[in-house]
Amino acid sequence: MLMMILFLGFTCNAQESARKAQREKIKLELEHQTEILVNSRDFVFTASRAIPQRGGSIDLTTNPNFLKFHPDRIESYMPFFGRAYRADYGGDAGLRFEGKPREFKIVTRKQGKGYEINAAVSGARDYYQLNLLVSPEGNATLTITSNDRSSISYYGEIRKPEVSKGKVTDN
Repeated sequence: MLMMILFLGFTCNAQESARKAQREKIKLELEHQTEILVNSRDFVFTASRAIPQRGGSIDLTTNPNFLKFHPDRIESYMPFFGRAYRADYGGDAGLRFEGKPREFKIVTRKQGKGYEINAAVSGARDYYQLNLLVSPEGNATLTITSNDRSSISYYGEIRKPEVSKGKVTDN
């Protein structure tokens, strides 16, 4: 009976060690993929939650949204919840813009704690300051500040743009 108990204890410890090693391997792979994406300057941020300055967070899992980073341009199709200081009649209520970044700076945070990406883009009618904090695993928090609206933050993740039949898509 004692041999059986010792054998079961040894088996459980071995299984736990194997699971720990597998989790560590997956974590290291995610960190490597995130590093490649950030350094390529070619990735898509997709938000799962919006966090306006006033009010609670808003679930975005059923709302299409993206912020595409390319080496030569940034495209935004993000919803906006907050105060507009100047409204365009008949315009889109979201943060929709595309432009060449006036600045695009990537800083590796201390002790492997991820990346901070700062960019600035001039849209058709506004100027947007973007701050993206990316964890080593690819989770991210985006804050967009503009001249005509209150700032807003989003929580989501970055991923590689998908390629379909020779085209890059958002899905």
